Amino acid sequence: MELYVTELSKYVITFLLTAYTILGFITFKYKGEKRRQGLYNAQNIVMFLMFIACFIQIEAKVGKIEYLFFFTVILVILFATIMLYHMIYPDGNRLIINNMCMLLMIGFIMITRLSYNKAVRQFLIAAVSLIIGFFIPNIIFKFEKAKEYGIIYAIVGILALGIVLIMGSATNGSKISYTFFGVTFQPSELVKILFVLFVAASLYKSSDIQHIMTTSALAAAHVIILVLSKDLGSALIFFVVYLGMVFIATRNVGYLAGGLLLGALASVVAYKLFTHIQVRVSAWLDPFSQIESGGYQISQSLFGISSGGWFGLGLFGGSPDSIPYVEADFIFSAIAEEFGIIFACVMILICISTFIMMMYEAYRIADKFYQLIGCGIAITYIFQVFLTIGGGTKFIPLTGVTLPFVSYGGTSVFTTVVLMSVFEGLTLIRFDEAYQDYLRKKQTERRQVTYEKSREQKRQ
Repeated sequence: MELYVTELSKYVITFLLTAYTILGFITFKYKGEKRRQGLYNAQNIVMFLMFIACFIQIEAKVGKIEYLFFFTVILVILFATIMLYHMIYPDGNRLIINNMCMLLMIGFIMITRLSYNKAVRQFLIAAVSLIIGFFIPNIIFKFEKAKEYGIIYAIVGILALGIVLIMGSATNGSKISYTFFGVTFQPSELVKILFVLFVAASLYKSSDIQHIMTTSALAAAHVIILVLSKDLGSALIFFVVYLGMVFIATRNVGYLAGGLLLGALASVVAYKLFTHIQVRVSAWLDPFSQIESGGYQISQSLFGISSGGWFGLGLFGGSPDSIPYVEADFIFSAIAEEFGIIFACVMILICISTFIMMMYEAYRIADKFYQLIGCGIAITYIFQVFLTIGGGTKFIPLTGVTLPFVSYGGTSVFTTVVLMSVFEGLTLIRFDEAYQDYLRKKQTERRQVTYEKSREQKRQ
């Protein structure tokens, strides 16, 4: 019976995720959120049906009552999140919230399969993050002076990263975390938010060369500290986000080309300086020749992806536990192994649709400061997706960053939820701008009508 449930469920799960993703892309056909409501509601139905199908597959395998309780709580929390965002912020973008909940759901399912205790911890952090996230859009909408504190964002970010460099604990040779009162967190994740705010606050004022150089110096300080901490994945994210925001703010191809050249040179220098980068590059070039040492992780990752086939081996059907740090750095490989290549590719499309929607919404914002924040958040999100999936599939050398919403990692989940909540605040600003523009046009029309009537009366 268990075998039949597993075989049937994996096809149903893949079909439902594909249907969800298609509905998401159809929403781009309509400009207004009101016209998309039917599609969003259909997405929600498909999302929870997929979750139930996954739960049935897990319960058929483990048969424990605590799993039933855990999955019920997840179902209630995610349903409440979707409904409350829709009720509290009806002018927000529901596709972003739906995708956030879908990716969280996939993460909870996969981490539960790998480690029930870790899944519970991940869920608790995500639940707290979602609760905090409900208040953020309103804060962003009302905090009009946010653009005045660019230098403060930069100073706080540099100090936070500097503390980790000096006092942080090392993980696999990199100083990326800090323990405070028994709670371990990764400041570089939180500083991503401050970094985007800092760059936006700096570049919206002026894009002349002197201002660009000053901003670049402060941005470089962030990156250099991360490099010295050997947190090269985060350093690369910060660099690409800054380069992307500069290009969007200035439309200057020269800045983009110069930045890419400097980035290439910095990569060569980093390769010469850091032994663990040499190991990762060597493993990337030929992992199977080093399968018992530096190439073990990526080799196991590739074995897992290839063994999954189109529809996967089913939950508990593969061996993702053979990959070190699978729940964090290689979660995509575990998903491809047990859910299949089609499911994994469709999940990537969900990430891409989130990025496209964020860029679409950002470019509709008239205020340059908020437009730059929106673009910065979008670039941060999609580039981290690229690094994680690219590293796990041997497309690029492994960087050791997590897949947003899906991978295990409390600080990562908290930061990404906050970033999406900030973006929801930006959609409120965009809607308010459109409404104010509508009122101005109506007022102009009334004045024109009054003027025409006055002229007509004078003629008579």
